[in-house]
Amino acid sequence: MKKILFMALMLVCCMTVAVAQTADRGKQAKIKFDKTTHNFGKFSESSPKVSCVFTYTNIGEAPLIINQAVASCGCTVPEYTKSPVMPGQKGQIKVTYNGAGRFPGHFKKSITIRTNGAVEMTRLYIEGDMEEAKK
Repeated sequence: MKKILFMALMLVCCMTVAVAQTADRGKQAKIKFDKTTHNFGKFSESSPKVSCVFTYTNIGEAPLIINQAVASCGCTVPEYTKSPVMPGQKGQIKVTYNGAGRFPGHFKKSITIRTNGAVEMTRLYIEGDMEEAKK
């Protein structure tokens, strides 16, 4: 009898937690990027620094905060909006690739974005072809 009562109590507790989590999901921030990949195309080794901007919108119902933006390599630097982005508003992540000291050729780098949103992690990608400088 105690086991049945204990199991019933546990079931009620689990259902209460599940319902509470479902209710909270409706009031979360949600990030939506205009694009998640940028191709720089071809550029010269003599001008090895290239940048692009990823624009995003908070399509959720709570303020969106970017907690972290981490590049896969030290040659790539992300800069992002530090203040909370309100629902319906836009923010930007500027990504700069510096190919100085790197071998010419194709590259593909990723930037991992961590937020307080419903989807906590998103990956952005940059790629391009750095051509050898003509001497």
